[in-house]
Amino acid sequence: MTRDLLEALNAYIPWNEQEDRDRRIMLAALSALPDPFTRDNEIMHFTASSWIVNRDCTKVLMAYHNLYNAWAWTGGHADGDRDLLAVALREAREETGIHAKPVTESIFSLETLTVDGHEKRGRYVPSHLHLNVTYLLQADESEEIRVKADENAAVRWFALSDALANCSEPWMVKRVYSKLNQKLGSFVASLC
Repeated sequence: MTRDLLEALNAYIPWNEQEDRDRRIMLAALSALPDPFTRDNEIMHFTASSWIVNRDCTKVLMAYHNLYNAWAWTGGHADGDRDLLAVALREAREETGIHAKPVTESIFSLETLTVDGHEKRGRYVPSHLHLNVTYLLQADESEEIRVKADENAAVRWFALSDALANCSEPWMVKRVYSKLNQKLGSFVASLC
């Protein structure tokens, strides 16, 4: 599976300079780090996220994450799984209860994300990087959603612009969520 991710990253056409530079970091990590798919690598490791849209691509499903006290996309650690699409689908299901499906199995977006040191389950987690691969998923907004109390306090559909307005993390709004909405807008005719 590492080869599959390597091939996918090599084939990926970056949207902007941020994605180009982050893609280079991810490629270097795949060749240089002993195991970039587990949290045992405390410097950086792979994660997967999803931008979950409704069937007509007018809304996005977000969770209010306890750790960040902010509305955010779904996603999580690979924890040894080298199939990052499977990770994104699993995390979407765990965090929201919905049955999302990939709009495409291709990578939708790339981000290197900083994570400040924090306590998790009574243990200190040092500051590190998430080498994040994002997938575009789609779900039926009439499907029942649920909260995963140990990770989030709420789950809700937002109009695309309202998702940006309700997020309290300026860097994520400017550099990630705005980009995801722009990319979605450019692909909406062919994808939805």
